[in-house]
Amino acid sequence: MKKKLTTVTFKGTKEQEDQLRAVIAKHNGEAGNLMPILQEAQGIYGYLPIEVQKIIADETGIPMEEIYGTVSFYSQFKLNPDGEIAVAVCLGTACYVKGSGDIIEEFSKQLNLPVGSTSADGKYSLEATRCIGACGLAPVLTVNGDVYGRLTTKDVAGILAKYC
Repeated sequence: MKKKLTTVTFKGTKEQEDQLRAVIAKHNGEAGNLMPILQEAQGIYGYLPIEVQKIIADETGIPMEEIYGTVSFYSQFKLNPDGEIAVAVCLGTACYVKGSGDIIEEFSKQLNLPVGSTSADGKYSLEATRCIGACGLAPVLTVNGDVYGRLTTKDVAGILAKYC
C-alpha cells in the first residue's frame, strides 16, 4: 500500500532541528548512513516530514529523491504524524483473511480520511499496519494503543464513539 503525504502543518522546534543536525553530524561520512539517520530523525519528530527530509538531503548530499524513496518504501517510516486519535488496523495475513480490509475501509469512510494519512487538523490518523502479534484475536486494530479484537465493520462506529 503506497504511503500518502497529507498536508499537516509542520511544527518542528529549534531544539529538534539541533538534535537532527547532531545526528547527521554523528553519522555523516559513514557508509550506509541514511537508515540510522532516518531512524533517529523519526525518533526526534515522530515522523519524517518533507522539511526534515530536506535538512537531511542538504546536510548529507544524498539526493532528496533517494531519501523520499527510502522513507516511502520502508513500513517503519511515517510520512505523517499520528493524530490525536491514532487508528492502526492490522492487515497481516490472519487479520486480512478475517476481514480487516473491510474494517479499514469502514474507518476510512466514517472518518472521511484516506488510509495512510492524517487529517489536516491533526485529530485523526488512519494507518494500515503489519502483524501486531495478536492473531488469535483477528481481526485486530489499535486506537491510541488500546487493542480491539474479533471485530466486524459493525464495531467501527462504537469504537470511534469512545474517542470522539
